[in-house]
Order: sequence, then C-alpha cells, then structure tokens
Amino acid sequence: MADTQTLIKTVIQVLNDGSTGFADIGENMKSSELKSFFVTEAQTRAKFAQEVASAAGISAQDAGGTAAGAIHRTWGDLKAKLGGGDHTLLETAEQGEDASKKAYKEVLEDTSLPANVRSVLQTQQSHIQASHDKVKAFRDSGSNN
Repeated sequence: MADTQTLIKTVIQVLNDGSTGFADIGENMKSSELKSFFVTEAQTRAKFAQEVASAAGISAQDAGGTAAGAIHRTWGDLKAKLGGGDHTLLETAEQGEDASKKAYKEVLEDTSLPANVRSVLQTQQSHIQASHDKVKAFRDSGSNN
C-alpha cells in the first residue's frame, strides 16, 4: 500500500486532472446545460485540490496531474475532434469520475490519514459521488447526442 503522503498527492493530482478535463469537456459540449455543469465542476475540482493541499501542507500546483489523466484528456479531445457528440464526451467524463472515486476510496482506507485531511476528503467524497452519478445520468438519458 502506498504511503499516506503519496495517497494524498494522488487525490490532488486526480482533482487537478478533473479540473482540466472538465474544463476541456465543457468547451466541447453542445448542450448549454452540460457546458455549464462541466465548467462549474472544473472550478469545484480546482477548489477541492486547494482544500486538500492546504489541509495536508502540500502545494496543489507542485502535485501536478497524472500521466493517465493527460492521456485520458488527449483521448477525449481526439474523440471530440472526430465528431464525438455530448454522449461520447460524457462517457469520457464518467471514466475520469471513476478514477476520482477510486483515489478517494484508497486514501480514506488509510488508517494513518490525519483527521483534518480525512474530514476534508470525506466532505468532498460525497460531492464526487454525486457528480459521478449526475454525469452517468446525463449519459444514460440519451438526449445529449
């Protein structure tokens, strides 16, 4: 199992990835409702990264993002450029949300996680889950082709 600092840094990286990815996806959405959701969610992820970093005494900017996140965004951009509609972008976003849920689950399973960091992460985790569910619902509605 990774050490606590590595797990915390991974969450910050995933949040940084999410902020960038959601902003990119939002730019490519045709639906104004979806565009608005993704732009707002991108800002939320950036704020979450700052909150976790502050609680843990880490710089969110220094944490950067993940290589997998960069590849995932490139793949999403390619799909958008090839004419993938909102549904395709929602599938890409849901995959990113799965990575976020996994990072939160792993760090919260760490018994040596400082209480102040755990508190921030637990509060954020409910939002991450709700966001995932909303992206999935948008995708499953089928009206966003």
